[in-house]
Amino acid sequence: MDYTLHRVRAEDWPAYRAIRLAMIRDTPLAYLETIDDALGHPDSEWQFRTKRAEGPGNIGVAAVGPEGSWVGVMNGFLPAPDTAKLVGVWLHPDHRGPAGGAAALMLDEIVRWAREETAAERLVLLVHEENRRAIGFYRRSGFVATGHEEPYPLDESQRELEMVLPLRD
Repeated sequence: MDYTLHRVRAEDWPAYRAIRLAMIRDTPLAYLETIDDALGHPDSEWQFRTKRAEGPGNIGVAAVGPEGSWVGVMNGFLPAPDTAKLVGVWLHPDHRGPAGGAAALMLDEIVRWAREETAAERLVLLVHEENRRAIGFYRRSGFVATGHEEPYPLDESQRELEMVLPLRD
C-alpha cells in the first residue's frame, strides 16, 4: 500500500485528536492517559499538542493512506541534547504488518529527524512489558533493551521497558 508522510502542524489538531482517541481505545496500555481523560481535554489541549509538535526539539509525523486519512502517528522530542525520545506510536490495525510499511516509513522519518535535525546520539523509548507487538517491531527495527525498567504510571504494578537505537557509530 502507498503511504505518504505528513509532518504534524498546529492546524492538524482535529485529526490528531481523532487519531489519539483511536490509539487509546485500541491499545489502552500503551499510552499514559485514559480514554476518559483524553475525552475530557478541551480543544486548547489538542491545539497545544499539535503546536508543540512543530516546535524546536519536537516532531510529529502521520502516515496518510491512499484515501487521504491518517492511519498512524509517531512523535519524538529531545529530552537531552544527545538523546531523542520516541513517543505516541500507533498504527491502525488494518495497516499493521511488514507488508504495509507505514510503521517503518514513520520510524525512518523520526530517525532521520533525530540524526539530522537534532544531532542526537540515540533514540530511546519506553514500551509496556505486555505490548509484545510493539516490542517485536522495535527489535526488528534495531532497538535493543537497555535493562532499565520503570513503573507504568497508570498501574505501578506493571513495568515499562526502555529500548534504545544508537544513531551514531
